[in-house]
Amino acid sequence: MILYPNYYCENVTKITIDFLKEHNIKGLILDVDNTLIDIDRNLVSGVEKWHKEIRDAGIKTIILSNTNKKDKLDEVSKKLSLEYIGFAKKPLKGGFKKAKEKLGLKTENIAVVGDQIFTDVIGANISKMFSILVDPVAESDLWMTKWKRPIEKFIINKYLEKRKAK
Repeated sequence: MILYPNYYCENVTKITIDFLKEHNIKGLILDVDNTLIDIDRNLVSGVEKWHKEIRDAGIKTIILSNTNKKDKLDEVSKKLSLEYIGFAKKPLKGGFKKAKEKLGLKTENIAVVGDQIFTDVIGANISKMFSILVDPVAESDLWMTKWKRPIEKFIINKYLEKRKAK
């Protein structure tokens, strides 16, 4: 189903190198807001160490964000030493296609990591990439995201029920 992720976990730092290798993932497209940073722009605890380990394992990374706040993207990009694409208009395919080209990888070797079903998961799924949904870093959200959270919670619960039934 287009609304369901291929994988769901607590946060980005729980995604292991072994898991990525097991699924033949050689590149990650990472969301920023509520995935790598909180609303106050603080990096998730342990994300710098996690990202270094991912990169040292040869896994390529890039940020793909809907934000148009260049200063925020510059800040995170500099801290993690990776490129970014801003104002991506997720879930539309264009940003995912650009990120894929920058990574220089085949679609089936790319995973998209984000905290929102309606942008990250749907965008990854329609782009035929492996979708990884993580819990939002913080309770507080931007107004444009806040209204979607109860709907996403319902979808996640259905996803977890189906997964448990298998």
